[in-house]
Amino acid sequence: MAEVEDSTKDSGRVQGEGLDTQQYDPLQNPLTEGLSVNDDDFEEEDLRSPGADSNMSNASQTALAGSIKLEDQEEETEEEDQDMETRDLFVTVDDPEKHSGSMGSAYVTYRVVTKTTRGAFDNPEYLVRRRYQDFLWLRNKLEETQPTHLIPPLPEKHSLRRFDHFSPEFLKTRQKALNKFLTRIADHPVLSFNSAFQIFLTAKAWELTAHKKQGPGIFSRMGDSVRNVAATYMLKGRSPEYTMMGEYVGTFSEKLGTINRVSERIIKENQEYINELGEYSPVFSLWSNSEIELAETMTCMANCIEKCQEAVQELNDEQEQYFLPPVREYLLYADSIKSVLKKRDSIQVEYELSQEESSKRKNEREQVDKQVTFLHDKTECANADLKADMDRWHKNKRKDFKDLFIGLADREIKFYQQTLSAWEEVIQHLQKENAECANDTEAKDAE
Repeated sequence: MAEVEDSTKDSGRVQGEGLDTQQYDPLQNPLTEGLSVNDDDFEEEDLRSPGADSNMSNASQTALAGSIKLEDQEEETEEEDQDMETRDLFVTVDDPEKHSGSMGSAYVTYRVVTKTTRGAFDNPEYLVRRRYQDFLWLRNKLEETQPTHLIPPLPEKHSLRRFDHFSPEFLKTRQKALNKFLTRIADHPVLSFNSAFQIFLTAKAWELTAHKKQGPGIFSRMGDSVRNVAATYMLKGRSPEYTMMGEYVGTFSEKLGTINRVSERIIKENQEYINELGEYSPVFSLWSNSEIELAETMTCMANCIEKCQEAVQELNDEQEQYFLPPVREYLLYADSIKSVLKKRDSIQVEYELSQEESSKRKNEREQVDKQVTFLHDKTECANADLKADMDRWHKNKRKDFKDLFIGLADREIKFYQQTLSAWEEVIQHLQKENAECANDTEAKDAE
């Protein structure tokens, strides 16, 4: 009961930040109407009125669009500065370190540094080392104690399959993902005050081990029983807002899943192309030994192919390290949203079952009515939590995907510039050879 009351209080605090309960529109982003939408989500045509073409030149329209985008970026910067000024909890993950375990096994720990001014902490700064399984324990505890909030996803244990799990590339990517995970929890107005999070940040290794041995709480066991009932019960009064929310997340997950699968296939095909280039280049190098007159040309061709091979390999590595992890993260985020929606439905199932029980058992009306009121408040709390977290999720999503695709474009440009430069060297060499041959021919004709 105490956990539910705390959740209700937290939700009230979130509602006070300006959220409303207007109906969800899938064409808007973020999910609820009345919330601000980034101007970057609209094309330049949206900035003009129907009759503006006759009064405004293309240059003016472009300038207006750029001005609006600049103002929007300045507003986002001001919001970030204000957030930094009001934040009282900072967490960073760094310094991955390999350890030797029992029976020849090995594992990696990461340093977690916490700086805070919150009164709930005994000290202003903490430094601990945590394994991946410790991060996994934290996420499971957050899901157990905060079932109506979106818990940020962890990177999959066996992601980046091409890299050795103790390689610098893998450890750097894993460190960045774990740092993002803790930062998102620290920035959350409810999750950052969770007791399990404080234990994770401050407890010594043996203390954390003792906490991890404790079983799931009664709230989690109650939630399992409710989900079992929900599996055989059809909701009667589910708001269309949450149906549309589920459809949106399903579509988002489907599209992102396609991007992930196609990207993985491209990386695999590129790797095969890299292997073929590795066989292609030596052919010209060996050929140059038997073709004296074409030796320079063959060597130039071999060098060009080697540069192309290096460029494709660099593109492949960067795609797997910088592009795929955020895509997979948001795929896991979509799964988290689906899970919260199911939990929200389970709460409403309990609420509706209590309503039915209230109508059947009039002799116990007063007691059941209290339960109905309690569960109604709990449902509203779940609604507020979900809306607040979806707004936060969309805000992070817009920023992350903007950076993600800008990085993708930059790497593609870099790749084609490298290959273009390599082939231009070949063309220049061939032109030079043609000119020398022409001069030799003219000299012989003159003789």
